Amino acid sequence: MYGERLKELRIEHGLTQKQLADSLCLTQKSISKYERETLDLSTDLIIRICRFFDVSADYLLGLTDY
Repeated sequence: MYGERLKELRIEHGLTQKQLADSLCLTQKSISKYERETLDLSTDLIIRICRFFDVSADYLLGLTDY
């Protein structure tokens, strides 16, 4: 679920995978893997993504739709 949410947030904000990766100090390949959920998010990265997009961890992880 986090992969779908991450992709939705990225697209809603008009960002490419490369732009998001640069903002989070990651590689484009890592963003791609997170969106496909072939790579698990670390706690630190969950926090960074939530702060970047101003969403809750519950939303990012699919525990709530708000």
